[in-house]
Amino acid sequence: MLDLVILSLHFFICFLISVAIWRAPKDVDLSSSSTGTVEMEPDGLILIGKEDDIKRSQRITAKVSGREVVVFYHEGKFHAMDSRCYHEGGPLCLGEIEDINGQACIICPWHKYRITLETGEGLYEGINPLEPSPTPQWQSKGVKQRIHKVTIDNGNVYVSPPDLSVSFDSDYFADKYKNSGDLAMEK
Repeated sequence: MLDLVILSLHFFICFLISVAIWRAPKDVDLSSSSTGTVEMEPDGLILIGKEDDIKRSQRITAKVSGREVVVFYHEGKFHAMDSRCYHEGGPLCLGEIEDINGQACIICPWHKYRITLETGEGLYEGINPLEPSPTPQWQSKGVKQRIHKVTIDNGNVYVSPPDLSVSFDSDYFADKYKNSGDLAMEK
């Protein structure tokens, strides 16, 4: 009987630990020096962090006008975009950056969608079946991901608030996760 009580207690404690881990905050801030807050400057720009810190970490997530934005530092340039993939909301902050035809692209970790850092275009590899020997080539789906303007001033990195008069496919997931307070990593 005592064994049954101990075993039940063990399972109950394991259950509580798994719930605590599952419910823990999942906001990813890959910059160890970030304060977790952003400040709005008088000209409307939003301070994200120190240039050197972001260069060191290569990427950082922040809230800009309530939406999750990821800022990348790649090959000497800063890029910012909505942190959720336009396809199904995958966390782009966890994606790998790959060069496709001379364009730096973030690869969504969920479904491997490719998005250019510079323009937010979705890319896919397609063929023309009318060609005698069709060769796969990279094609654009058009701009799908909202990008944000990055400004560097006195060693600080700023992001402009989004212009919501123009809509992008990524806006759906930016709005969906806007008030959630966590950046869920699992699907």
